[in-house]
Amino acid sequence: MPVPKDGEVLLKARYMSIDAASRAWMQGATYRDALGAESLMAGRALAEVLESRHPDFTAGELVFAEFGWQQYAALPAQALRKQPACTPLSHLLSVYGVSGLTAYFGLTEVGQAKSGDTVVISAAAGAVGVFAGQIAKALGCRVVGIAGSEDKCCWLREELGLDAALNYKAGALADKLKAACPNGIDVYFDNVGGPILETALTLMNLHGRIVCCGAVSAYDSGVPAPGLCGVPFQLVVKRLSMRGFIVSDFFGQLDEAQAQLHAWVEQGAIRVFEDIIDGFDSLPAALIGLLHGENRGKRMVKIS
Repeated sequence: MPVPKDGEVLLKARYMSIDAASRAWMQGATYRDALGAESLMAGRALAEVLESRHPDFTAGELVFAEFGWQQYAALPAQALRKQPACTPLSHLLSVYGVSGLTAYFGLTEVGQAKSGDTVVISAAAGAVGVFAGQIAKALGCRVVGIAGSEDKCCWLREELGLDAALNYKAGALADKLKAACPNGIDVYFDNVGGPILETALTLMNLHGRIVCCGAVSAYDSGVPAPGLCGVPFQLVVKRLSMRGFIVSDFFGQLDEAQAQLHAWVEQGAIRVFEDIIDGFDSLPAALIGLLHGENRGKRMVKIS
């Protein structure tokens, strides 16, 4: 167990977030330094303060931190973000954490989604997608989800209330998406990139908005995903907006966003689905399973 220095806080991991972006971090530098062999595996965690050598933190408080795959860490106080009391604690990593906030800011700030819009979401049963679909419905949008199995699509329609859900692995996605979006697409929330992005582009309405949240189709290849040759033409002729973002871009609006998410949860407009796996030793298998699409909702590992 590390010993905290002046200005540091000793933390114990409670829940570790499992994110597809972890695979991208292994491929090279992104918005963070690349992960190399024998380096500490990156990972975000909800952690408990055990000992503090900084006046702003006391034992027993909960924080969110870039923690790494370890059970204990001594981190600088300025790198920590305090978390409120919450039942269950896991919600601080899902609906009120990076997943819920990414969905919220992606739709409201980047996508500018409004009532009456048609919103399409790829990886709609994933950690971000599961909240993006429900938030879009709460905003009054028609919502179409794209997922990787008939079972997930049925779940998206029946449990999350999406207007339509399409299995991209079943083929003929372009025809099915056109039928599900007879009036075109106003907002496409992209979690995968590649051919699915190009398919959505062909159906975008004039002045449509494309929210670039992830590109999981390319995370395992190390090279850009194919299927993007039509992007410049579509952007020009339809005057589309295509914007990438990460959730920390909007942390100045954190309190407002979390208050709105809490209100939607209390009203029943958002149902929280979490995929929690027990035990520190399960971290590698949990990440591999996530990349294979095993999860529904936010996947995390309970450490303690």
